[in-house]
Amino acid sequence: MSNKKDTITFDPGATGVNNGNFFGFPYSLEDSSTVVYPVEWDATTSYGGGASRAPKAVLDASPQLDFFDWDYPNAWENKIGTAKANQAISVLNTPSRAKAKKIISALETGQEADYLSDYTRSVNVASQTMVDEVRKDTSVLLSKGKKVVLLGGDHSTPLGYIQALAQQNDAFSVLHIDAHADLRCAYEGFEYSHASIMYNTLKIPQVKTLVQVAIRDISPAEKSLSENSGGRVIQYDDYTNSRRLFSGDTWKNICGDIISSLGEKVYVSFDIDGLDPSLCPGTGTPVAGGLSFQQSSFLLSELHKSGKTIIGADLNEVCPSDNDDEWDANVGARILYKLCSLVK
Repeated sequence: MSNKKDTITFDPGATGVNNGNFFGFPYSLEDSSTVVYPVEWDATTSYGGGASRAPKAVLDASPQLDFFDWDYPNAWENKIGTAKANQAISVLNTPSRAKAKKIISALETGQEADYLSDYTRSVNVASQTMVDEVRKDTSVLLSKGKKVVLLGGDHSTPLGYIQALAQQNDAFSVLHIDAHADLRCAYEGFEYSHASIMYNTLKIPQVKTLVQVAIRDISPAEKSLSENSGGRVIQYDDYTNSRRLFSGDTWKNICGDIISSLGEKVYVSFDIDGLDPSLCPGTGTPVAGGLSFQQSSFLLSELHKSGKTIIGADLNEVCPSDNDDEWDANVGARILYKLCSLVK
């Protein structure tokens, strides 16, 4: 009897097909070696919304890519499959987002409202459910030997996945590409805020180092946490990186320093706002500055060449526009493709 996996063919030069799978690849979840796991969640977004719509937008844009990649020439041979979005998460997002928006509005205008504590509690319970569901789903995929790239949603979404990886790995580092440090404790009262993802990640003892790249929007408390972490949090902020470049240093040298700060096992968490905002104008909290597309690609390529083991990755905060402009989703799809190649 022939093996089904050996009979599937894919022509990387053919017209892209919107077949319900990322990149239009023909592989079922069973046949795949790498799985894109979508999470439709943006309940605690504190500025611009829409990240919950990113999985569908990136899915729709992804077949438009050409599949040769200069960093990973055989990337198209990777059997990339698509997991279905967990509907328990998706259904919870809309009412939780509505409550969170009322809380944020009250806080920003100095209002005192009786409903705040009840709404905050409700959003936190829903967010805990999201984290638990992500952990369960990704644990199942990992148990089947799949490499997983999580596609959010806002940046709170990968916590459960990182917890699942911690159950399988005694020690690993997190490479965090972002405009923000995300080290706030229960930001705006939300225990699982997108602005608290790395604060919560540091609660996982298996995470030995958190290496942050391109950050350029940070609170004094977050900076203090980093400086007093005993070397557990290492920051290559956008200002310092730029000053090194302006003084004649090279991006290759900076990437070398970044990669040297990581352990032998690495998880990559990529917030799209780590890029220059011209590449992601719809993202929820854009900040001037950031990496070019080629700088981010080079960093990931150098990480790949380093021989370190990439145990997983996520892409978050891609926010599609409301005017049918696919630019954000197009860029997001290209980053997603590189992350899938990185974890292969």
